Amino acid sequence: MLYLDNAATTAVRPEVLEAMAPYLTRWFGNPSSHHTVGEAAAEALAGARSRVARILGLRAGDIVFTSGGTEANNLAVKGIALGSWMPGEHRHVVTTPIEHESVLESVAFLERFHGFDATRVAVGPDARIDLDALRAALRADTAVVSIGYANNEVGTVQDVAAIAAETRSRGIPLHIDGVQAAGWLPLSAADLAYDAISLAGHKLGAPKGTGVLGVRGRIPLEPLLHGGGQERGRRSGTEDVAGAVGFATALELAEAERVATAARVALLRDAFIARVLAAVPQARLTGDAVHRLPGTASFTFAGTSGEAVLLELERRGIVSSSGSACAAGSDEPSHVLLAMGVAPEVAQTAVRFTFPHTLARSLDAVADAVAASVAAVQSSG
Repeated sequence: MLYLDNAATTAVRPEVLEAMAPYLTRWFGNPSSHHTVGEAAAEALAGARSRVARILGLRAGDIVFTSGGTEANNLAVKGIALGSWMPGEHRHVVTTPIEHESVLESVAFLERFHGFDATRVAVGPDARIDLDALRAALRADTAVVSIGYANNEVGTVQDVAAIAAETRSRGIPLHIDGVQAAGWLPLSAADLAYDAISLAGHKLGAPKGTGVLGVRGRIPLEPLLHGGGQERGRRSGTEDVAGAVGFATALELAEAERVATAARVALLRDAFIARVLAAVPQARLTGDAVHRLPGTASFTFAGTSGEAVLLELERRGIVSSSGSACAAGSDEPSHVLLAMGVAPEVAQTAVRFTFPHTLARSLDAVADAVAASVAAVQSSG
């Protein structure tokens, strides 16, 4: 089986398991406990925090360990918006219609329960944000702007530095969802000038249930979880020390390999895209052809069923997906493709291929299997 659904999740790296093992066995203590076992856990947690902060260009105190990208996005959007909000005060948030559900539903929560206004800035057919439209959306009462660095369905990469220039000039906090970008794109706040970033460990070779919100200390943040005051009061609950160590290890490995990996995989991706487009007449690439994650190639195949094509591919030993795993099982067409102007009946034909960081060989055989699978679906229909 060839697994090409790495945007959904990745296998845990052996180095990560090895780094985590001592904190699941010998040094399993609660990092808030004042004894030898707890203090060893606390030291490991502090070390993991510093390691993550170094890569993100933030301070160690800016790092909040979470249960994954969904929690990090919720904490960023709700926490920043409510951190400086007073009940009865009129406030505003900005996002786009192509964001991950955890961002979109957090924005909807602020609208429903706290009376916030929300602007969802339109994107073009390539899923890129129009900076003029973003600029026009910003208001004096905008509490936070939340934008995905790289889209999880079509792979389009946004110009975060340009977006940050607009928000920073107005003193508006910028949160970026960096879940899909990690391991492929630069993450340092020094270069990108964001105020908060969400990451998920299971996209990087760390276990599911691990994640980070990096948020500058000057940004007020209302916690979602209350209790023991862990994570400097921003996320109560006993910290997952082994998970934090695993996350830091996976992030360090991905960052060390990132430049070479991105260049290698991008070449293989481009050859794959060209072969699919040549072999399947109705194939259309979705997302920006240039500003795209190195590990993502997504298509629509008009006149077919995306799910049927996926089944044919799996019969041929290739596992991929129709889009976000968080929306799996929905009969509705992708909200991302609809926002890009793709017709609903065409959006239902989408198939996404997302490659491992270890990809090192041609995908010609996969492209041929795509062509055969589309042909089989058409002939059966």
